[in-house]
Amino acid sequence: MQTEPTPPQDVSWHEAAPATAPITPTLHFMMGHPAHVMALGFGSGLSKRAPGTAGTLWAWGIFALLQYRLTEAQWGTLIGISIVAGWWACTVTAKNMRTLDPGSIVWDEIAAFWLVLWLISPCSLWEQLAAFALFRIFDAAKPGPVGWADQLFHGVNPASDPAAWRKAGWGIMLDDLVAAFCTLLVLAFWRAW
Repeated sequence: MQTEPTPPQDVSWHEAAPATAPITPTLHFMMGHPAHVMALGFGSGLSKRAPGTAGTLWAWGIFALLQYRLTEAQWGTLIGISIVAGWWACTVTAKNMRTLDPGSIVWDEIAAFWLVLWLISPCSLWEQLAAFALFRIFDAAKPGPVGWADQLFHGVNPASDPAAWRKAGWGIMLDDLVAAFCTLLVLAFWRAW
């Protein structure tokens, strides 16, 4: 039986990752560290097909469950914490996967889509569906500012830059936050029209 290499569990933000092959996440890898569970979207990022879409659907489902149970202030707090904690989780997980921007990290989609849904609420199911479609288009196609944000930290080198993994973690979060902003902008124009 083939065993999977186990990444280091105690990761600091400033150490360079080992110069070995990238790790493909599995359930075992995800359960190895709380940051992995969060960054991989509680398993939604393990989807073999379209993990970003799976993560966004997971976010939508959780939003639907909590939408009327949380106050506006609680939603704002949850999203704020999700962005900051997501930066940490994405940093640790990317480093342990030995890849600057792994596709299986989906917390960025989750936090950003929660932000979209929170800011457009109250809204109909059709508006939520439109928000989902727009967000996925902006996130996948990465036009204009989304592409700029996506590429911003792709050139960091963990071997020579002690802050490379922190930058990579923030870069993972940033392009989805920009995609969320673009989605909100289109929806605002649509509502105004």
